[in-house]
Amino acid sequence: MSTHDQPFVDLVRPKRGYHKNMRAMVLFRTRDALSETELPKPQPSPGEVLVRVDACAVCRTDLHVVDGDLPDPKLPLVPGHQIVGRVAATGANAKRFKAGERVGIPWLAWTCGSCEYCRSGKENLCDSAQFTGYTRDGGYAEFTVADERFCVPIPDQYGDVEAAPLLCAGLIGFRALRKTGNVGKLGIFGFGAAALLITQVAVYQGRDVHVFTRSGHNREFARSLGARWVGDSAESPANQLDAAIVFAPAGELIPDALRAVRKGGIVVCGGIHMSDIPQFRYDLLWGERTLCSVANLTRKDAEDFMDIAPNVPVRTFFEIFPLSDANTALDLFRKGQVRGSAVLVSPS
Repeated sequence: MSTHDQPFVDLVRPKRGYHKNMRAMVLFRTRDALSETELPKPQPSPGEVLVRVDACAVCRTDLHVVDGDLPDPKLPLVPGHQIVGRVAATGANAKRFKAGERVGIPWLAWTCGSCEYCRSGKENLCDSAQFTGYTRDGGYAEFTVADERFCVPIPDQYGDVEAAPLLCAGLIGFRALRKTGNVGKLGIFGFGAAALLITQVAVYQGRDVHVFTRSGHNREFARSLGARWVGDSAESPANQLDAAIVFAPAGELIPDALRAVRKGGIVVCGGIHMSDIPQFRYDLLWGERTLCSVANLTRKDAEDFMDIAPNVPVRTFFEIFPLSDANTALDLFRKGQVRGSAVLVSPS
């Protein structure tokens, strides 16, 4: 029987060999609310660690999974891939972390290590990759398991809740920023969780940051973080940009972003899902402008970002919700009513 066909009774009945259950928020069908469910506490396989979840930030990708925008999730599924917790147990041959050590668990959960992409430093494009909170159970639970090779050490400067948004909003935003190269004038379209973290990194690096957002509140927020110019996506700064990152999942912003960048500039789509891009005139792309996407992340992205984040220092902004209020957090996030990130915390 496949995981997609696993019946409800197998989820809630303790299995032989498990000595304790845990609480989790489970997605049984896309476009439905999560159900608070009692599950057997998972046991780590060889090379894995069992992690007690202390905090798990909500990501827009979680919404895309729950709302059915991303195809073929593991069902039933425990969502969540911005996980901070402590190692509770280790599987056979797992030697990287000791019990009690703090780790982060990001989106990329496993890759084959042998395909052309993995062998050329592009493990983020592995066709066999597995993803936390999508094809593997994630962090909307009291415990989870993860391949120790893909876990991320968390800088000591950050508390558990503070660190959680770094694990996707920070990591994927950082990969998108690096795609732009060493440009001076950078545009950011949309000002959600990833944008506000990467604005801080870009300002730290000495770039002139231009933020495009409709929200008056977000405009003030962007200015407070050092943005040089803020305005609506239909507006244009005085000088053309060298590059732009589109974090908002709105395809209609792509022509605006291309219009804003100079010849030879680049527009990076920073999300895993986006609405359809409307038809636009070729002259917006002509002049050797580049349009590209960012797909997932690599372990090197995580290492590099966690090195730079404390030096900026990157500040995270969040609202805290108990694990049982995951549906409320998702709904507020969906409506754009969360400042920064929503972070779920497990009962002590």
